[in-house]
Amino acid sequence: MDKNKEYPKSFSHIGITVPDLEKAVEFYSEVMGWYVIMKPSKIKKEKETAIGIMCIDVFGDDWEEFEIAHMSTSDGIGVELFSFPHGVKEAPEFNPFNTGLFHFCIQDPNIEDLVAKIVEYGGKQRMPIREYYPKDKPYKMCYVEDPFGIVFEVYTHSYELTYSSGAYTG
Repeated sequence: MDKNKEYPKSFSHIGITVPDLEKAVEFYSEVMGWYVIMKPSKIKKEKETAIGIMCIDVFGDDWEEFEIAHMSTSDGIGVELFSFPHGVKEAPEFNPFNTGLFHFCIQDPNIEDLVAKIVEYGGKQRMPIREYYPKDKPYKMCYVEDPFGIVFEVYTHSYELTYSSGAYTG
């Protein structure tokens, strides 16, 4: 038996770049119910603070300032929103076939109401709501976009339940 087996790491947060930080915080708090844990604030490029140095390490020297806000889902997953004044303000073309982050997924048992609210707040429904296992399990999913063109998915049930055999019987 391998005594050095790795344990599953937990998911901490995801960083999303948006063109309008205030509008993004409003969308994700109003539609998703995510908590604002740090209101939108400006970060300036400087070498006098730990955050300034850290941001230079991450972004390099080709920036002067950006805005950031921190949010949290009900299960404690962080959502770090960024807005850069000189960044491209349109979402990249949807191309799931290329290497890179394809989407993230959130969970809500009331998928119909959530998808309708996403659309009401300027997002887009990319497909009909579909059942994963028609007649076997009541699990549904749908791909959507936020108002900025960022693609994400909605599940009605947890990832583990959706893909495990015998997780739902009847």
